[in-house]
Amino acid sequence: MSDLILTERDGAVATVILNRPEKLNALNLEMWRGVGEAFASLDGDADIRCIILRGAGDKAVGPGADISEFAELRSNSGQGAAYGAAMHASMHAIQGCRHPVVARIRGLCVGGALELALMCDLRIAGDGARFGVPINKLGLVMAYPEVEALVGLVGPSVALEILYEGRVFDAAEALAKGLVNRVVPDEEVDPEVAATAQRIAAGAPLVNRWHKKFVYRVASGAPVTAEDAAEGFACFDTDDFREGVRAFLAKQTPEFKGK
Repeated sequence: MSDLILTERDGAVATVILNRPEKLNALNLEMWRGVGEAFASLDGDADIRCIILRGAGDKAVGPGADISEFAELRSNSGQGAAYGAAMHASMHAIQGCRHPVVARIRGLCVGGALELALMCDLRIAGDGARFGVPINKLGLVMAYPEVEALVGLVGPSVALEILYEGRVFDAAEALAKGLVNRVVPDEEVDPEVAATAQRIAAGAPLVNRWHKKFVYRVASGAPVTAEDAAEGFACFDTDDFREGVRAFLAKQTPEFKGK
């Protein structure tokens, strides 16, 4: 993996960083592929309990795509589909990752950067953050995977408002639209994201993974089978369930092992 995508680790919390600050973290093909590789690797690490996705620096998660690539890599529908496949593999790697994922948002979160944030489970933004998908000004379409995530968060009418108008709007409006979970002062974003990650990491990791799986299954509209329903009771056979009950009765902090 190149240094355009960095992965850092602090105990059970990992951070994936879009690391192209001189371009405000504008996403090129190498970065799209790197994000997918990073999340695929972290998904296989059972010791991870939470992942933070962020852009390098405080100016942007990203302004969107690197337009300089278009002439060579996205100049027709065939190239667009091939490039889109790399983008969507990255998005699916985030949303399909079994660990909880939190987007840390400072500054610009526009276009492709917002699409990555849509794939995260939670989004925490600074009050100076700005959002939008102004791709109709480029003659570009948001494809189905991103549309599905956007509509799932804000509903059809607001999704169309964002896409039709192509405006870049502030964090307060993003919160009102349901695009983000929380807005805090810019200087409090990092402490808030860290505290959120630690609260998540303190919970039973198997339970968090099950909840993520169940929520996205229900949101997809797919029917819940008898086998799916039975999985809702598998927690009773885990060591973490026994530890949680023991610690509660003893008025102690549980020490979950993910087993």
